[in-house]
Amino acid sequence: MENVVFGLEPTSNYHKPLTHWLTGKGHLVVLVAGKAVKDNRELLDGRWDKNDTKDSANVADLVSQGKCLFYENPEADMLALRSLLAVRRQLKKEVHRLRMRIRNGLLAKYFPEMDRYWGSCITENLAIIRWYLDPRKIAATDFEVFVQHVTTTDRGVRQMNRLRKIHEAAGRSIGLPVDDAAEYEARMLVERFKAVEKELEQVMDQINTICRELPSYKLLLTIPGFGPYIAPLVLSALANPLRFKSRKQVIRLAGLDLNASRSGKKSQNSVPVISKKGDAELRYGLYQAALIASCHNDGFRRIYNRMLEGRQGERGIKTKARVKIAAKMLVIAWTMLKKNEPFNAIHLMAEPVHHR
Repeated sequence: MENVVFGLEPTSNYHKPLTHWLTGKGHLVVLVAGKAVKDNRELLDGRWDKNDTKDSANVADLVSQGKCLFYENPEADMLALRSLLAVRRQLKKEVHRLRMRIRNGLLAKYFPEMDRYWGSCITENLAIIRWYLDPRKIAATDFEVFVQHVTTTDRGVRQMNRLRKIHEAAGRSIGLPVDDAAEYEARMLVERFKAVEKELEQVMDQINTICRELPSYKLLLTIPGFGPYIAPLVLSALANPLRFKSRKQVIRLAGLDLNASRSGKKSQNSVPVISKKGDAELRYGLYQAALIASCHNDGFRRIYNRMLEGRQGERGIKTKARVKIAAKMLVIAWTMLKKNEPFNAIHLMAEPVHHR
């Protein structure tokens, strides 16, 4: 054979060292999607039997059919950005796990009455869990002293009303007795939560440090709804915009492409839905950007309202409209990076909206 092609199935991070070494030696490396490997397994011999030898034959069969993807080798700053975004994603999951452990593991046992007042005041909630996990201690403490101990800023009447209700609920709580083990767990979880939050801030500082050196980052910040998190997320996903040949490929990257099962059905009964086969984090970030832009930017608000014309009573139409705007924003970002120009609202305002 004159030309040797190495086909790999990308599983987590295990394929990356080998791929880096092979490409460094000048070899051609292609990737075979795990979904394609799974679907093709039964076509080879009509069985779903799985082992390393058969998996290798499966990958080779797909490569021979051309059902593979060329390996992307972005610049070092893009690799660093992707690594930091992955760290941020893991830290956000850790924050959520700690929040649930505090609320469902401590509050539900020792002070269940406070759950209805949990809200979004995380700083005060953590202070109460840390110092006043036992509601009997709250009831025995003067209200002014309690407020002074668990608050750091004055948020007005609403804050005082919430804390007063918590103080009153503590007097009639049916929570379990708090022992030393519970207090230790509360202290450990609160300290860990604060530590992870601080690590998140440090990761975002590192992301911003890298992005400040990238001209493309400044271009993406001109898009309404794109901030210090969405812009790096989109930038790391697109990387080199010239590797995409059409807008359809870009939309598929985020799993925002429409699919419908029309076999044996009438067209009016086949409802297209987004595939959700792409990057879930990118899709979520774009939707949040579309949500903000459709509320605060005149151009995107105009497009959003035009999508809703005559369909206000349709179930889920607002979400569908924002998903469509999210796909449009990704294509806009890709076009801006290709042409190296900032966002221009005039082109957005002039673009027609086609109703399905």
